[in-house]
Amino acid sequence: MREPLPKTFQGLPVVSAGVMRLLDRAATERFKIAELALMENAGKGVALRALEFLQGPLAKAPDQASVVVCCGRGANGGDGLVAARFLKEAGAKVRVFICPAKDGGYPVSVAANLERLKAAGVSAEPVETTEPLAAALKDAHLLLDALLGTGASGKPTGTIRQIIQAVTRSKVPVLAVDVPSGIHPDTGYHSGVYVTAAVTLTLGLAKRGLVAPHAKKYVGGLEVLDIGYPPELIREVARAQEIP
Repeated sequence: MREPLPKTFQGLPVVSAGVMRLLDRAATERFKIAELALMENAGKGVALRALEFLQGPLAKAPDQASVVVCCGRGANGGDGLVAARFLKEAGAKVRVFICPAKDGGYPVSVAANLERLKAAGVSAEPVETTEPLAAALKDAHLLLDALLGTGASGKPTGTIRQIIQAVTRSKVPVLAVDVPSGIHPDTGYHSGVYVTAAVTLTLGLAKRGLVAPHAKKYVGGLEVLDIGYPPELIREVARAQEIP
C-alpha cells in the first residue's frame, strides 16, 4: 500500500499541476499580477539560492563561478533567463543554452527576457547540436535546469531529450527550477529521460510528485520559493483542499 502524500510542505499546500495552472491564472486575472513580474520574482529567487549553493557546498565566490543555464521554450525557460541575468550581474560567468523557437516564436514573456538578458551582456545560444553545451559543461560548477515545468507531459523528445542526456553525462551539480525536467509533477515518476537534481527550487507551492518518497532521489533537497502569490490566494487553495 502506498504511503499517503503529505497535504502540506513548508507550511503551504501541496498541489497538482492543474491546481498550479489555475493559481497562475487567478494571480494574473483576479489579482492583476503581470506574468513578467512573477517570472522576475521566480528567476531572482532561483539566482539568490544558486549563489548560496555556489558559496556554500561548492565554495565558489560568484566571480570565480561558472554556471550553465539550460532553458526550454516556455515559462520555465523564462524563469531560467531571469536567473541567468541576476547571476551575471552578481559576477558569475554564465552561459545560457535555449531550445530553438518553434514557428510561432517564443512566448512574449520569454522573448522579453531574452532581450533583457542580451542587454546584460549574455546572449542565449539556441541548441542545434549538444556539442557546445557539452564543452561548456566541462568547465561548469553548477547547472540550472529550466527546461520543463509543470506544463510538460510525456517523455522528453528531440532537443530537450538531447540536452537532458548531455546534462546527465556531465555530472555537474544541478539546481532544478520548479521541477526536475522529465519528472512528472503529479506522480514523481519518469519515463526514462530525466534530470537528477541536487536541489529542486519549486515555485510558489510544492507539487505532489515532488513530495512523493520515491521521487526523493531525483528531486534532491526540495525548497519552495515565494514568487509573490497573494496570501489570500494561497488560503483559498488551502481551504479548497480542506487543509486547516
